[in-house]
Amino acid sequence: MKSVQNRTARGIQDRLGAEFTVLEFETPTRSANEAALAIGCTVDHIAKSLVFCTDDGKPVLVIVSGASRVDERKVSAQLGKSIHRADAQFVRDKTGFSIGGVLPLGHRTSPAVMIDAALQNVSPIWVAAGTPNALFALEFAELVSLTRASVLEVTL
Repeated sequence: MKSVQNRTARGIQDRLGAEFTVLEFETPTRSANEAALAIGCTVDHIAKSLVFCTDDGKPVLVIVSGASRVDERKVSAQLGKSIHRADAQFVRDKTGFSIGGVLPLGHRTSPAVMIDAALQNVSPIWVAAGTPNALFALEFAELVSLTRASVLEVTL
């Protein structure tokens, strides 16, 4: 773990302000398992920011514990639209970040955002900070406030 060096991660730190601390790791944190190993926590403390696409091309961000899987049927039912997992180019175009570094806020195109209710039981929650080796920690209420998300049961 080191102070923020990467330009993207520094920009995220500037956007977040002093209330949060972006950390960069020597090892990759692209997946929930990699992030948990780097931090030294369990995978349920890692929040995955997963991008989906509606059939009409709108982005949907679903935030779940690293130990969970999204139930696409539940998300579709909440939206009233079908969704499918977005490809890497769609993710970069809509969020401004590559898969493995997608943070839950500050996207180029504002997505519909859902947070799985099970994350209420996790503290702290670690999320990606714009690069494949940067993370920051926050509490559930902060995550909901920053993302203006709907809190729903969206996992299998």
